[in-house]
Amino acid sequence: MRIPDDLVEKLLTTTGKFSDEQLKSLREQEKSEKKALQDIVVNTNTLSEQELTKLYADEIDVPFVELNARELHKDILKIIPERIAKQYHAIAFDIDKDNVVLVAMEDPDDVPAISFLQKRLGQPIRVHIATETNIQAALDQYGDSNVGTELAKVMAFEDKELDDEELDEEDVAEDSPIAQTVNLLIDYGVKAGASDVHIEPRENFVLIRYRVDGILREANKLPRKVLSSLTSRIKILANLKIDEHRAPQDGRFKVSVNDHIYALRVSTLPIVDGEKIVMRILDESSKPATLEELGYWGYSLRAVQHAIVQPHGMVLVTGPTGSGKSTSLFSVLTILNTPGVNISTVEDPVEYRVVGANQTQVNPAAGMTFSSGLRALLRQDPNIIMVGEIRDGETADLAVQAALTGHLVFSTLHTNNAATCLPRLLDMNIEPFLIASTVRIVIGQRLVRKLCPDCREESTPDSAIIAQLTKSFKLQDADSMSRLHKLENEAIADNIGTKTISRTNKSSATEASTSEKTIARIWKAHDDGCDNCGHTGYHGRIGIYEVLTNSGSIQQLIINTSPSENIEKQAVAEGMVTMQLDGLIKALRGLTTIEEVLRVTAEE
Repeated sequence: MRIPDDLVEKLLTTTGKFSDEQLKSLREQEKSEKKALQDIVVNTNTLSEQELTKLYADEIDVPFVELNARELHKDILKIIPERIAKQYHAIAFDIDKDNVVLVAMEDPDDVPAISFLQKRLGQPIRVHIATETNIQAALDQYGDSNVGTELAKVMAFEDKELDDEELDEEDVAEDSPIAQTVNLLIDYGVKAGASDVHIEPRENFVLIRYRVDGILREANKLPRKVLSSLTSRIKILANLKIDEHRAPQDGRFKVSVNDHIYALRVSTLPIVDGEKIVMRILDESSKPATLEELGYWGYSLRAVQHAIVQPHGMVLVTGPTGSGKSTSLFSVLTILNTPGVNISTVEDPVEYRVVGANQTQVNPAAGMTFSSGLRALLRQDPNIIMVGEIRDGETADLAVQAALTGHLVFSTLHTNNAATCLPRLLDMNIEPFLIASTVRIVIGQRLVRKLCPDCREESTPDSAIIAQLTKSFKLQDADSMSRLHKLENEAIADNIGTKTISRTNKSSATEASTSEKTIARIWKAHDDGCDNCGHTGYHGRIGIYEVLTNSGSIQQLIINTSPSENIEKQAVAEGMVTMQLDGLIKALRGLTTIEEVLRVTAEE
């Protein structure tokens, strides 16, 4: 899509956000760089590609659509053959109730393309406009999803086993087969939405596994003879020592896939059969999700929104590794990131880049620890401080002192739930009255897999299942069931599960699964899944949360060094929804399953 320069200027003017001087400066930059004004606007972050496309869509009266490549339905996508889709940059993304195919195009003014598509499909189409990045990511969904097939083609060259001493530059060069193999492994991981790629040497082969939606999936087995060259290629990319095999190493590198920049955090570990490599995939081009998109609602959402706008204090996030703590903090920092505040962080590692924030990487070898980094940050005139993790008493003490002296401090702790976070600070020798006066809220969280909206199934639970649910979620008394029903209705009012409707199931999105007395409906994953979810029954993940606010009564419990059970009981009495209950409500709304919630929250 190419928007005329005059129209781009008009669109900028209609926003009312840009002065004549700013527009004049953009025009001058356009002439000096000899680029289209549209490209200048996007490259300088004057407007994002999405914002500019939306303005253009309103101007030409064509509906705008934001495509999520991973959530496109494969059967609908293939209504337009791959060759034609790539030729015209057109994506079929839905079919409405009148059997009209909804098509997203980069250039909705391409009349010949629209006419051809109309004839080719033999049914009416309704054109929408999408960003070039969205279209490209959607086109990539046509690719071969079988990594084994592609790897077999590339690996056919290997007929000899190479020792490290025998490796030469050609074996690991940019255009070598082993380099193509590494690229394929990364590309497949990105397309599958994997968070990690595991390359694990075994006695007779090299196992490739991907962690998708929190679960490891075996993808392929490579010949054992490629291990040395494969390991060396990844080490070269990550700037690691290729001749070091006895000690763990950490590094990172970046790749571009579909115009998205991905940072890969590489970790090597010597094991019995060789060196295991894990690559964490981080999408640096991704936009932060809103708190609502992360799964916050009701009491939890209001508590977080109130705490993060306070001028000082501590906001703590707890949960095990991989529970989404960094993602929550990334979203919060993005909300607070304005030109008028100085945000400084010290992290290990820096997983998400926040434009405009001053982010520091922990480096113990150079003496940069959390405590020394935090001490240095306090001399940098910060308004908001984020400490990646409170690991020891010194860091905890510095964080508390920072919160006492007018800073808003965010950090994480590794505890099982929100209530145990406060006694954990006591274990770090922080005075009870300091904890009571500085901590604003504590967020406990886990990640659960989301049900695939296309193949999920609903059923009416029998008495045995209801009995099991009431026991597992402590719903034995009438008040508990009544509260559950009330909370579900509150979740419906906050749009939890109201937008996820399957094609095969026509139940009302606003229909409650509970009544005042019982649970009337439960959801489960389809045994064989479908093409859209890779036949797993699940697609994506969502957070379940509990947010403990440090009220006056809880402050008194902290000062009296009460056990975490008493703190949690008081928090629930004041309105806190526990993680397990939050998960149950999301399961009743069809977002996940009871089994998933119990998998990450069960204590017995």
